[in-house]
Amino acid sequence: MIYQSDQLTITRLEGDIAELNFDLQGESVNKFDQATVASLTAGLDALEAESGIKGLLVTSGKPVFIVGADITEFVSLFGASKEEIKPFTGTNNKNFNRLAALPYPSAVAINGFAMGGGLEVCLACDFRIMSTAAKVGLPETKLGILPGWGGTVRLPRIIGVDEAVMWMATGADKRPDDALKAGAVDAIAAPEQLRDVALATLNNAVEGNLDYEARRAEKHGPLPLNDIEAMMSFFTIKSMVGQQAGKNYPAPIKVVDVIEQARKMSLEEALDVEAEGFAELATTPVAAALVGVFLNDQLLGKVAKGWEKKADKKIEHAAVLGAGIMGGGIAYQSAFKGTPIKMKDINQDGLDLGLSEANKLLAKRVAKGRMTPAKMGDVLNSIDPTLTYAGFEDVDIVVEAVVENEKVKGIVLAETEKNIDKDAVLASNTSTISITRLAENLERPENFCGMHFFNPVHAMPLVEVIRGEKTSDNAIARTVAYANKMGKKAVVVNDCPGFLVNRVLFPYFGGFNALLRDGADFQAIDKVMERFGWPMGPAYLMDVVGIDTGVHAANVMAEGFPDRMQPDFKSATEVMFELERYGQKNGKGFYEYVTDKRGKPKKVVNEDVYGMIADVCGDRAEFEKDDIIMRMMLPMAIEMARCVEEGIVGTPAEADLALLYGVGFPPFRGGIFRWMDTVGMATIAAASEKFASLGKAYELTDNMKDMLANGKTYY
Repeated sequence: MIYQSDQLTITRLEGDIAELNFDLQGESVNKFDQATVASLTAGLDALEAESGIKGLLVTSGKPVFIVGADITEFVSLFGASKEEIKPFTGTNNKNFNRLAALPYPSAVAINGFAMGGGLEVCLACDFRIMSTAAKVGLPETKLGILPGWGGTVRLPRIIGVDEAVMWMATGADKRPDDALKAGAVDAIAAPEQLRDVALATLNNAVEGNLDYEARRAEKHGPLPLNDIEAMMSFFTIKSMVGQQAGKNYPAPIKVVDVIEQARKMSLEEALDVEAEGFAELATTPVAAALVGVFLNDQLLGKVAKGWEKKADKKIEHAAVLGAGIMGGGIAYQSAFKGTPIKMKDINQDGLDLGLSEANKLLAKRVAKGRMTPAKMGDVLNSIDPTLTYAGFEDVDIVVEAVVENEKVKGIVLAETEKNIDKDAVLASNTSTISITRLAENLERPENFCGMHFFNPVHAMPLVEVIRGEKTSDNAIARTVAYANKMGKKAVVVNDCPGFLVNRVLFPYFGGFNALLRDGADFQAIDKVMERFGWPMGPAYLMDVVGIDTGVHAANVMAEGFPDRMQPDFKSATEVMFELERYGQKNGKGFYEYVTDKRGKPKKVVNEDVYGMIADVCGDRAEFEKDDIIMRMMLPMAIEMARCVEEGIVGTPAEADLALLYGVGFPPFRGGIFRWMDTVGMATIAAASEKFASLGKAYELTDNMKDMLANGKTYY
């Protein structure tokens, strides 16, 4: 044994080969936390002192290779200066440089995920052999930063600038075939053959059959581009990356800047440029927000896993009631993720529509090469369309997804309960109707909860699991377990009008309608909120949601919270509804929709709409951008604060992710609570005072006032 710690070991193998094995004790994965970085430094000290070594094999003792840096340790850097942040990357950069400069060749066996720093240590090795079961990537830009351990320096010199920028700018995982084609790895091997292939490659280099020194020279020198080639290449790359990333995500374009700036430099000089770029990005609120989203997502996953462990049985067979677009989407998602499902409707046309929806989604996967026709057949065969309750006694969970009408749902749920096992969970995919009220006609309300999917089901990650007054923990646990199995992000919330997402979304729409009442242009509002970061502005979003659906939900919210959600004026949205302009579903709403060449609805403006809503809108007026943002965002933020204070949702982290995953809140802002922390409670309070005349929806809660007085933040 050359070196041993709780993070890694270095042993001497036959033939004077040393093996560096990463195996972080007490963890399911390897990561570069501070302890591992320190152990690598000590291990390299021992390795350099060991005589007679001819080659180094780098391996992992985990099912994955190394998942990257420990992001939880990175959080402490936020709020620090660039000068304070730069040393964060220094120690491990020295480690990787030492590894790359050993007086003998090195080869790495990449047996599983090698992400971020996990791939960067591989790039420091001379030869890279990748398992067919592995994936590699540099996802740092997804966190608002850039690779800080040599990724921006070594990868372009190994696979070329264009390809390297795409890897880093998108942050995408790369499969073995893609990595081999790009030249990022030298060979791929089946998992059981990986070690042997890596050792054989290393021995070939030891014997002089592979020139590892030439490879090192390429990684240490300037990029092989003359000035004209560089000018053309970087101009094109910047244009493409800037267009794809947008102005709200600075990290991808900073990657290009760093590579361009360091293109003529030596390795050490280029690493200094990288460190400067890393530190610059780490000081931005975007990095704090995106790292926060990552950590919140981990928290949400742990909470969901915790619920799943409490479930007394697995969900092995499911059913959905109502086979329209929503029911078909639920059936598809369940079957695609491995849970057979019955799909019941009261007529054959409904079943045909549901099956058509599932078939369409599966056919797209086949067309893109992401699924074989045989697998598509297997998934379709696990969807059992039926007009009766035959076989429902064998299902573990039933999701009701019929029309959003309390009376109809009540009848269907009571009927279904009589046809399922007494132990089965019954869930309603309602978006607004009280779970407690729906449970009143059930014999086993403890087995009933809400399971609110968002449309389209296959694309929207969020599922709200709603607890009624009599819902048992076991029903929640089983439902969360089913959501997990479907690949969804489950957030458990308590029952109230609109639950969580819709409860906070409709004050946002209320702000929109009040702006129109006061003379704002709906197109101007959309543009401001899209620049704020929303994927679509409120008028466009209402069209997509469905104006009829929106008006129905707004009435539910007004009944539930009349003090702040009952408007004292007739809204433009109500006018749209009365004119049967329901949005995309019938081709006309605030905008009108025509089918483009790809068969998708394209938004167009009809100036006549302004005349239609003129009676409920004031004279056209210009509004400051910041006033539009605060009039839209403040009611949503305050209502979300109420939801946390009332215990509707457990934590600000879960609340923030619910908005990100449910309605597309701008990820670079981190969530509604992260946004409030970023702008500061003093700014929120000033806006509340400025718009106090607009009503209680703009009034801070007592807890928010306390936070202001005591300098507290949500994170």
